[in-house]
Amino acid sequence: MAADLTARIAVIGAGCAGLVTAQTLLQDGFTDVEVLTRDPSPGGVWCADRIYPGLFINNVHGEFRFSSLELPPSRDAKAGGGRLSGQDMRLYMEEFSKRFLKGRIRYRTEVLNIKPLPKVPCDESGSRTWFVTVKDLTTHQRRTLEYDKIVLCTGACSQARVPPGLSQEDAAAHGFLGPVIHSSEFGPRREDILRAVKPASESPEDIVLVVGGGKSAQDIAAYLTREGRRVCMVFTVADATFAAPIPYPDFVRRSRQVPICRLLSVFSPHIELRTRLERFMHTSWIGSKIVQATWKLLSWMSFTTLGVPRNSPLRRTRSLFWTLRTNDEGIGLPDGFYDLMRRGKIELIAPARAVSIANDGQGVVLHDKRVIRATAIINATGHASTWDKILDQETIEALGLNKQYTAHTSAEDAHEWDGYITLSDPPPACAEQDQWTMSIYRGIVPLKCLFDRDFAINGGTLTTNNGYVFEVCAHWIASYFRQDPFLRLPKSKEDGRACVERNAAWLRKRYPDAGTFVNESNATDLAFWSWPRLADTLLDDMRVPSARSGGNALTWLFRTIELKEIERLGEERAQLRAQSRDLAVVEA
Repeated sequence: MAADLTARIAVIGAGCAGLVTAQTLLQDGFTDVEVLTRDPSPGGVWCADRIYPGLFINNVHGEFRFSSLELPPSRDAKAGGGRLSGQDMRLYMEEFSKRFLKGRIRYRTEVLNIKPLPKVPCDESGSRTWFVTVKDLTTHQRRTLEYDKIVLCTGACSQARVPPGLSQEDAAAHGFLGPVIHSSEFGPRREDILRAVKPASESPEDIVLVVGGGKSAQDIAAYLTREGRRVCMVFTVADATFAAPIPYPDFVRRSRQVPICRLLSVFSPHIELRTRLERFMHTSWIGSKIVQATWKLLSWMSFTTLGVPRNSPLRRTRSLFWTLRTNDEGIGLPDGFYDLMRRGKIELIAPARAVSIANDGQGVVLHDKRVIRATAIINATGHASTWDKILDQETIEALGLNKQYTAHTSAEDAHEWDGYITLSDPPPACAEQDQWTMSIYRGIVPLKCLFDRDFAINGGTLTTNNGYVFEVCAHWIASYFRQDPFLRLPKSKEDGRACVERNAAWLRKRYPDAGTFVNESNATDLAFWSWPRLADTLLDDMRVPSARSGGNALTWLFRTIELKEIERLGEERAQLRAQSRDLAVVEA
């Protein structure tokens, strides 16, 4: 059945995934595509309101972009040690939107609720209408918009997660008078922090307490320290870190795009080992020893490069091999977090956990009853699912977006990867209440909606290469909405369930502790080091060539993965579509 190219499509979110999804749908022939965002400008986490001076990301120039638009040279290349700045990303997202999505984005439009009606059954045409309730943040008026298809691109960094006892309400109840914010608010609220906390040279007793040890915590702590404020960080475990004494060469850097190289996608096992090299590395004793030694060497090299003392709590990280929380520091930034830490400019209290505001309203109580005095508190404590704010529980359950706590896997699935020697010594698994998975096919379509062709997700897959993966996902979604006959889908929901449950069993084995720090909206699939394999799977689904970097058994490992590989992906799919129509005519 041919798709209706006049279908009204709402893309929820104007970040990386939302922008490339909208562009791809338009290029694929859909005429009524609209992006909804509560922000006043495009970019999501890189929109103008959320960035601040000195903010740099894990990527270097030439990375984190889309195939249709080059990335201009960084204005802050020297200051950032070659890293892209938040300003670079803002300008790129704004230029991308200007070129490809002019007049297609509703800014300052907060989505309050998304609901499909009728629920069951669909109307006579086999379709349903999606009612999206929005609030205009300028006029504060509410209205309901109607669409035929929805793509959720809300990401994972929009909804703050604040531990009980450390919220603004808790602070007010205990008489804490300073600002209490989440790290996601730091861009627009940084001047409030700077006004509330005097420079250490003027008032050494004024302290900004940063709760958390991840990248946001480190970036904010470094910024405030450079602004002359006294900063104290409290955390239990810091993010793992990549660093090297010299910049990575191009074949290493650009072939991985975010932290290191394609080499690590081989040194990290995938659900299927497609090559002899991968099978050797993960299923032989010698190969497993090489893998383990390599990851340990990378960890040692990183700490040595950054000058992290042996007794520093920053060495208390999860294993690079097992964790999903990894930052790429390159050679380290001058006046960056690790440089300032090494010079004793940032106070670290770890391992420790902040549990509540002090009764006297003067600071924060730790798990061991110590009280840390603070003038301002910044909770860099991660993010919650963005779906809970825009989908009620009934809709979440109807779509199959709720967490699955019970493993529905056969004995064969549970032991399928026992031959992976590199996975034989995992870290402790999550507590039972934290072990969950999602019933989402390819990380894109909830199993319950698999054959409805009116709902999809992009940006929910946790990967180190957002630009490449989200663009390939956008093409998959376009083919899915267009009902392209060549798109490989399960023949039935039972087949789809078997695929989803097998992937869920794999993710529990590969990342046994992931449930403690990921949320539903950024864990539809976990393709961290193995993103090239995920991209290949999606390309295979679309029946277009995969493993596009080429090379032979000896050289493919070092071939640079370039975005130009997928810049004609839409045309390739159009050719397959035309061939399918010609074949149908001949058969008729």
